[in-house]
Amino acid sequence: MANIKKGDLVQVITGKKQDRGGDRGKQGHVLSVLVEQNRVIVEGVNVVTKHTKAGQTDKGSKTGGIITQESPIHISNVALVDPSTKKPTKVGYKLVTAKDGKVTKTRVARKTGKDI
Repeated sequence: MANIKKGDLVQVITGKKQDRGGDRGKQGHVLSVLVEQNRVIVEGVNVVTKHTKAGQTDKGSKTGGIITQESPIHISNVALVDPSTKKPTKVGYKLVTAKDGKVTKTRVARKTGKDI
């Protein structure tokens, strides 16, 4: 079970440092999770330039050119960010019972114990 979901704030924990042109230390929100490949797409991280072939749409406008987009990175290279300290943290789980007796499993930060 992956503990990272779409919309989570994560930080890149491996790779080249930012002063050497890498992404280590950058924080961003998860745009999508590719479960089968164990990869995530993070906003503003691992940005690549893509050349698309020129073509025409049905309305007659031209398409194509050079675009920049985020590329997937492995899920083990990112860590969830603790909302209270804004630093990467490991994730634990806690069972919470509601007033109606329903039990739900929630994610908590290991160091601070705050809900993520």
